[in-house]
Amino acid sequence: MSTPHNNAKKGDFAPTVLMPGDPLRAKFIAETFLSDVVQVNSVRNMFGYTGYYKGKKVSVMGSGMGMPSIGIYSHELYTEYGVEKIIRIGSAGSYKKDVKVYDVVLAQGACTNSNWAHQYGLPGVFSAIADFDMLKSAYDVAKEKGINVHVGNILSSDPFYDDNVGSEPVWKKWERMNVLAVEMESYALYCNAARLGKKALCILTISDSFVSDEITSAEERQTAFKEMMEIALEIA
Repeated sequence: MSTPHNNAKKGDFAPTVLMPGDPLRAKFIAETFLSDVVQVNSVRNMFGYTGYYKGKKVSVMGSGMGMPSIGIYSHELYTEYGVEKIIRIGSAGSYKKDVKVYDVVLAQGACTNSNWAHQYGLPGVFSAIADFDMLKSAYDVAKEKGINVHVGNILSSDPFYDDNVGSEPVWKKWERMNVLAVEMESYALYCNAARLGKKALCILTISDSFVSDEITSAEERQTAFKEMMEIALEIA
């Protein structure tokens, strides 16, 4: 049953998988929040685990950085392992003054500067959106927990280091379109879910800000973004 990127067996993954970009964040979530944990994947050190949260079987696995990486792993989980729902839990850079470091963003939709959707041969631009029921559930949980949460459009960007050719930074153009934040994976995940008839939601913690120049450390991104982890686990 294994794939070129996953040595798990059929049935090793739960119907819902949480996907942080960092495999060490997957390890942290499994060891911190889950009981009876079993490691089910270790290929390329993209760690995957299955355990139980409040009696419910849940899996967590890293996705790597960028749309090609999450595109591979999410596609295999959906098509080869019977996974029905994937919840991306990642970091993002804020484009808005009121979207502050450590706030949580629920990606209702994802814009992109990628050519990802070209593969579908569509006669137009595909709008990649979250599953509504998952989005609403996550919003309700965040509000119940008193978490600073924002819902809206985000940008999934191919480049991390942008040349910013021109007189105005590129991010300000997206901000004018009310895009809340930038990350690198959600558009591909939402496209895979749409194409395969599955469900997906991206829950993001603001790790840095283009407005205020605030930034968190790599260690904080790995272990301190617990609010989005708890939201994801509650709706898994």
